[in-house]
Amino acid sequence: MTAGLGRAELRRLLEAEGLEPRRSLGQNFVVDPNTVGRIARLARIGPGDRVIEIGAGLGSLTLALAATGADVTAIEVDARLVEVLRRVVGDEVHVVEGDAAKLDWGDLVEPAPASGCVLVANLPYNVATALVVGLLESVPAITRMLVMVQREVGERLAAPAGSRVYGALSVRVAFFATARVVGLVSPDVFYPRPKVTSALVEITRRPTPAVDPADASYGEIDVLLRAGFGKRRKMLRGSLAGLVDETGFAAAGIAPTDRAEDLDVAAWGKLAACRRSTASSPTRS
Repeated sequence: MTAGLGRAELRRLLEAEGLEPRRSLGQNFVVDPNTVGRIARLARIGPGDRVIEIGAGLGSLTLALAATGADVTAIEVDARLVEVLRRVVGDEVHVVEGDAAKLDWGDLVEPAPASGCVLVANLPYNVATALVVGLLESVPAITRMLVMVQREVGERLAAPAGSRVYGALSVRVAFFATARVVGLVSPDVFYPRPKVTSALVEITRRPTPAVDPADASYGEIDVLLRAGFGKRRKMLRGSLAGLVDETGFAAAGIAPTDRAEDLDVAAWGKLAACRRSTASSPTRS
């Protein structure tokens, strides 16, 4: 099986089919076999692994993933590309036409091996964060991801507390998983060429969430994140007014003069747990 499609080969394929990349779908196809080979290696997949690829396009990365011997399902939303994609990748890959945000993921991930499924994707920049967080929230069978996203998005996904780009997205990811940037990708390896550098981010689901749901649920933490980062750079005393009082800050061991970007996921969990405890405490007459 071919390791990937080169620039000339992909352009010939597009011209033969009368196709053009759609900007509205964020279509930037990888046209460097070395890059797709690198992504397949970083994905750490092989025979026995169940791999889901989002945004397969014309199959350049798909071919590299299938060449590892993994069981690959490729998802493509653009109906114009699907039949061409099926011809390119052949019978070794299961091709699904549809929007990854709307598909039945229960069907897609079955049968899942004991180690879970691996997601590998070159994600359009306008949907990347919603897809990653949505899959972490609702598809526990996906235990690992390697996603290629805009560099700034990748840095936010993996940012530690206190860093310049740390935000609510960073905390949401950290609740479910660990994340790290494992490489950068030049815009020169895409057709058409985007204006930005991309980042490869490895996301590994935790065996259990970073905060015990018995203490504070993801939803309870998210309420605080929306308020805290909605008024970024303000002290927590102001941004969480009406949600956490001085007693709650003291119980959590967090200074009300801290700011949202100072708190890691464990600290947000403590605040949410103290808020729950305060709300459930009987009012003294």
